[in-house]
This record gives sequence, structure tokens and C-alpha cells, in this order.
Amino acid sequence: MPKIKVPRSNPTLDMTPMVDLAFLLVTFFMLTATFRTEEAVVVDTPSSISEKLLPDNTMMVTIDTAGRVFYNIDDQKVRVKVLENMTSKYGVKLSAEEIKEFELMKDFGMPMANLKQYLAASKAERAQMDKATKGIPYDSLKNELSDWILYGRVIDASIAVENGDEADRLKIAIKGDSEANYATVRKIMKVFQDRKVNSFSLVTNLEGK
Repeated sequence: MPKIKVPRSNPTLDMTPMVDLAFLLVTFFMLTATFRTEEAVVVDTPSSISEKLLPDNTMMVTIDTAGRVFYNIDDQKVRVKVLENMTSKYGVKLSAEEIKEFELMKDFGMPMANLKQYLAASKAERAQMDKATKGIPYDSLKNELSDWILYGRVIDASIAVENGDEADRLKIAIKGDSEANYATVRKIMKVFQDRKVNSFSLVTNLEGK
């Protein structure tokens, strides 16, 4: 008897829902992504085996190969209040636009005498100023870094007490280039210790296995 041939049918898969899902995911990531702010200085940190991540609420002091010091504090509310105290102490007057620019900016290495000019400059001009700056002064005659550290800790602590969230206190970190002079790093540590800060993290890169 002749065999009955079953007609073959090619299965079809509707890819429309998959395409829609892909576009939804792309749209979601585009709307929720936060762009990384350009840093004033880039350093090559030493490697270590530590996998511990820095917390969000951090005060960061960066040291480059030339021994220049840059300062940053994550919390924008604290940044503005710290700036108000520093400008009051050093007699620097800033406009509302310049204060807003400082609030959104990341690290900086300008002495107080040059801060107003730095905030009023364009991005291209700032890049040139970042290359030419000697960093935030931290010598015994003019220790502006010590004041940035002091006001950052005091203001963050007062805000934490007001919010009833003392657990989320400011963390301190030093980010030094692997080729930075060790004596310079020790001086920065001494500045922290003079301000009664004896606990801080050293930022490193994770070593490859």
C-alpha cells in the first residue's frame, strides 16, 4: 500500500513581542542611566585583592603623581553647605549660578583664591586650569584641605542627626596614584589625623586572578 505523506508545515515564530521588549529595555536604561561626571584628575590606583566597594556617602581626597590634592564629597546638600562655610571663612563671594555649578561638579583641586574663576570658566577652560593647578593647599602655613575635611565632617554629622539617620555617616577615602610620592600620602594622612580622623579607606583596583 502506498504511504500517506503528511504535508510538512514550517513553524513560524512571531518576533514582534521580542522586539517590543528589547526597545522597552533600551528605553528604560536610557531614562534611568546617570552619566558619569568628568573627573578633574585621573589617577592609576595600586592593585589589591580587596573586593569591598566604596559606599555612596564618601569624602574623597585624590593624590596624583605630582603630589597635587583634589577634593570631593558625594552628598550634594553637604557640598553646598561646606562651600558656604569655606567662602565665608576665606572671603570669597559666589553667585547662585556658581554655587549650583559647584553642587553638580565632581572633584576639584583649586585653592579658594581661584575657585570663583574656576566655577565661572567653561569646561574647556577648566580642563586647562586642572592641568595647571597646584591642587588644594595642605601645608602648615595655608592648610585649606584641613578646613574642607573639618566642615565636611561637621556638616554631614549635623544633617545626619537632624534626619535621625546617624548610621549613614560620612565615610573617608584616600585615592592615591600608584606612583604618588609616599611622603605626600603620609602628609595627607597627617592632615586627617590632625582633624581626629583615624579611620579611612585607601582606594585600589581589584587584582586579576
